[in-house]
Amino acid sequence: MILVDTGAWLALADSGDGYHARSREFFRINCEPLMTTYPVLVECVHLMYKRIGVTKTLAWMNALNAQEVGVFAMTAGHVPRITTLMHQYRDLPMDLADASLVLVAEELGEGRIVSTDERDFHAYRWKNQHPFCNLFTA
Repeated sequence: MILVDTGAWLALADSGDGYHARSREFFRINCEPLMTTYPVLVECVHLMYKRIGVTKTLAWMNALNAQEVGVFAMTAGHVPRITTLMHQYRDLPMDLADASLVLVAEELGEGRIVSTDERDFHAYRWKNQHPFCNLFTA
């Protein structure tokens, strides 16, 4: 399973994005299941409406559904860990979408991710010790 951050989705949808070619190639050749989170989806839709418009954003949502991308369902029980992570990385700062992906890595024991956020996912550690392997920069 590979985790997917906002930037990778944006790059895929926006042909003007600097990571567009790399993102398209990754999603074209990838055969593994993908997992994201609701905070990532919310951030994506908000940014995509501004960057590529409503019609293309809705087409992207339909593609996610057709590709059966997994969406990790956080519960109220996850809020304390999310808060701890955001506090721990407040100097970056860590946003909710990034914290949700660190949480998923911890819950599923998987630290491979695709992200355009090279700085933050280089700094983050899941379970406070394991680095992420960003497949966009590996």
